Amino acid sequence: MADVRFDGRVAIVTGAGGGLGRAHALLLASRGAKVVVNDLGGTVDGTGGGGSSMADKVVEEIRAAGGEAVPNYDGVDTWQGGQAIVKTAVDAFGKVDILINNAGILRDKSFMKLEEEDIDKVLAVHLKGGFNVTKAAFPVMRENNYGRIVMTTSNTGLYGNFGQANYGAAKLGLVGFMNTLKLEGARYNILVNTIAPIAGTRMTATVMPPDLVETLKPEYVSPIVAYACSEECTDSGIIFTAGAGYFSRAVLVEGPGVVLNAKKGFTIEDIRARIEDIKSLEGAQPFSQSNEEVARIVSALNA
Repeated sequence: MADVRFDGRVAIVTGAGGGLGRAHALLLASRGAKVVVNDLGGTVDGTGGGGSSMADKVVEEIRAAGGEAVPNYDGVDTWQGGQAIVKTAVDAFGKVDILINNAGILRDKSFMKLEEEDIDKVLAVHLKGGFNVTKAAFPVMRENNYGRIVMTTSNTGLYGNFGQANYGAAKLGLVGFMNTLKLEGARYNILVNTIAPIAGTRMTATVMPPDLVETLKPEYVSPIVAYACSEECTDSGIIFTAGAGYFSRAVLVEGPGVVLNAKKGFTIEDIRARIEDIKSLEGAQPFSQSNEEVARIVSALNA
């Protein structure tokens, strides 16, 4: 079979100055994509003066290997930053085909110790950052009737992790964003998927032992991200999990539920009596959109 290639495609990777973003950018460029390497150059917690060195270094790596890339130093956390990142791609290469929303920061604290700034900044970079850059790129993709967008969630958002309430909320918010964008992008051949990576990066180096960081190389995540960015991918609305060579799919499901008689009325005690049936996931199923769930509820009520 022929290799998966990105010749003629233009990709934006946010937060690509290191870690996962760098690995994604290098892989796409090695397969022919023209890449905008975006990185603010700040610290892991989103503070610090920033700078051009991180993005520039990755651009130099790509060019040294014979690829095409340009740097961008704007923050994803503002509307203007999102517009400027996309403008860099259009000015340099004429379009945008691929967007990987990867930029992120950490401000881990137990919930009792979180300050307003810790919540606002994490939401601004992860969740609003995904909105800002996607909002700027979406019209360009729609004009060309082609787009591949990848969000970056986390197992913290999917399953929880102590001390990461702000991060988990932001990361699961991106899944909700994907669930709607996949519907609005479908008619324009814009597919939207999400990656839940487990990788050893500077964001996780402080909480992972060195041997685990080495096992969970960012490069081990990038192949499935690149696949989701390719013409070969026809899925939209999928959450892929990846780490150290492990790949799977995560999905939100809803159990079969129970129907209590609303006309006759029901009480708290009726709920108590049926709570195990209500919680049961035997025969659980996913829904591709909210209307499907509503239709199933109506069907159950009319049964």
